Amino acid sequence: MTTKVRASGSDVTSEQLLARVIASLEDDKAEDIVTIDLRGRSSVADHMVICSGRSSRQVGAIAEKLMDRLKQEFGRQCRIEGKDQGDWVLIDTQDVIVHVFRPEVREFYQLEKMWMPAGGAV
Repeated sequence: MTTKVRASGSDVTSEQLLARVIASLEDDKAEDIVTIDLRGRSSVADHMVICSGRSSRQVGAIAEKLMDRLKQEFGRQCRIEGKDQGDWVLIDTQDVIVHVFRPEVREFYQLEKMWMPAGGAV
């Protein structure tokens, strides 16, 4: 695998960051990956990604590896919440907000329903 190192995370577009986030999640076998476009709907980020891990351990590992990859490849420092519990981990990459859930926790909070545009199209 070829790793591109960047001087700073500021020269990365939100679309490039989103593509790398999704690739990382797929590499780590995250399940039910959903992407929601937040542009024009929120000033917090351009995109939201929601996915599931099968266990608390996998949820934590998915989040940790994602943060490591973004730091290595883009020099992007991310903020993380919830990794120690492993039920719901929030990763703030600045342009993309990533939620990694255990399936039953994801079902309980139903973030997709809150953020999906009318009609359900992503």
